[in-house]
Amino acid sequence: MVEKKHNPFSSLPALFKLRLSSLVIFSALFGYMFHHMPEGKEWLNLLWLLIGGMLVTGASNGINQIIEIESDKKMSRTKERPLPAGKMTPNQAWVLCVITAILGLGTLYFAFGWLTALLSLSALVSYAFIYTPLKSKTPFAVFIGAFPGAIPPLLGWVAAANSFGLGGGILFIIQFIWQFPHFWAIAWVLEDDYSLGGFKLLPSAGGRDQSSAFQIYMYSLFLIPCGLLPYAFNFSGLYGGIIAAIAALPIAYYSGKLYTGLSVSMARKVMFSSFFYLPVALIAIVVDKI
Repeated sequence: MVEKKHNPFSSLPALFKLRLSSLVIFSALFGYMFHHMPEGKEWLNLLWLLIGGMLVTGASNGINQIIEIESDKKMSRTKERPLPAGKMTPNQAWVLCVITAILGLGTLYFAFGWLTALLSLSALVSYAFIYTPLKSKTPFAVFIGAFPGAIPPLLGWVAAANSFGLGGGILFIIQFIWQFPHFWAIAWVLEDDYSLGGFKLLPSAGGRDQSSAFQIYMYSLFLIPCGLLPYAFNFSGLYGGIIAAIAALPIAYYSGKLYTGLSVSMARKVMFSSFFYLPVALIAIVVDKI
């Protein structure tokens, strides 16, 4: 029987996780517009940020899958990804990821300068080479991963300003805090599958216990006032802050229910409400700034 050959390029969307990458770039674009709204030809900067950010994020996701190929083979959620399914070899994936990373970092460097490119590189390195290996060793990996995960809106700010600033730091804080209820809710829903891959991502050693639920609840409560930070520091209006704060309430509500009931169905509601939060909060605070 002749083994079917696969075109590795047809697996690029899955290797680079383009849907996840699009959410990351969404944050970066709004980080740029949070600094100032582009005018005239400056709107092209958003295109360069989109292209460069998508390339670097895609490379990060690809390297993540290369490192986790053996774990992915064991989990039902990931066993059909290009590498564990044999649709692409690790060497092919490495070549594609390295080329894509170079193109993405080069795009950001020539469009915005070394600071934006260096910040993007730090996100790639910390996500792919620090967070990813730690996932199989300690639940503390989620805390480490929250740093590169919060960089996208800050990256947009830095691309617009060519410097760090309080406004970018505020966006970083919002996205940093948001990640804990978001990713722990995902880890709660998928704990059985994650265990097959050797991952223990919930904050408590007991997994789906009250200690893990309590920490999810606490971070969801911290998220509520975070939405008001842009208003408190005169970067946006009150209405945007109120909308951002209200958008965090469902996460807190369902997290409280999770703490009392410890059910997978309630963790799923936390997860879906957290998906809703980030675009609503970012749009609200940027629009109210205009």
